[in-house]
Formats: sequence, structure tokens, C-alpha cells
Amino acid sequence: ESPPGNKVASVKQDCACCVPKLTLYDENDSGQLHIEGPCQMCICPSCPCDVEFKVLSASGDHQVGKITKQWSGFIKEAFSDADNFGISFPMDLDVKMKAALIGALFIIDFMFFEQKNDNGKHH
Repeated sequence: ESPPGNKVASVKQDCACCVPKLTLYDENDSGQLHIEGPCQMCICPSCPCDVEFKVLSASGDHQVGKITKQWSGFIKEAFSDADNFGISFPMDLDVKMKAALIGALFIIDFMFFEQKNDNGKHH
């Protein structure tokens, strides 16, 4: 538990042309992990396959986990707003970075898999 007003971690979107990228920072604003998704052309809310976002080390040279938007089947995908995600990370990862990864999962869901209604608002 973090005392009120104390930052635990943060997630920031990196500037990238075609591939979604996020960086997870610790409470001292030091980059700890990177998340890299597939080409944005490949990210479609109704895509009949799993969509994987790689969790990379601080140096970005090796994969340490992943966030996956799991395909739920045509009926559920077509007639429900519910999405299923999976997340994996090292067991010994700092608990604050685990919390940041869960936050990043929600950001990914909102950015890429939530539909906008007629007035431009997400639902």
C-alpha cells in the first residue's frame, strides 16, 4: 500500500510511427520496462486472433513478459463489449512494476479495443 500522494509508478506512451510503444517508470521516473505492440494496422477490435503486446526489459533487448488481448470467439466479440486479457511477467518483478503493468493493460484496452459511439465517446 502506498500512502496517499506518493507515486508508485507511471506509464507513458512513446512517440512511435506504426508500432504502439509504452514505457513503465518507477517512482523516481527511471524507465524500468517497455511495452511494444504489433503494427497498428494489425490491431483491430474484431480481429479473429489473439493480439500480443511484448513486455521488454529496461534495455529493450529481451522479452520478459506479455500482455495479450485474447480472442473470445465471434459471438462474444460481435455482441458484447467485454474483452479478455492475459498478462504474464516474472514472479520476482517488483510489486510496483506489476501494478504498473496492470495499469498499462487498461491503457492498451482503452486505446486500441474500446469502440467509440456516435458522439465520439468510448463505451
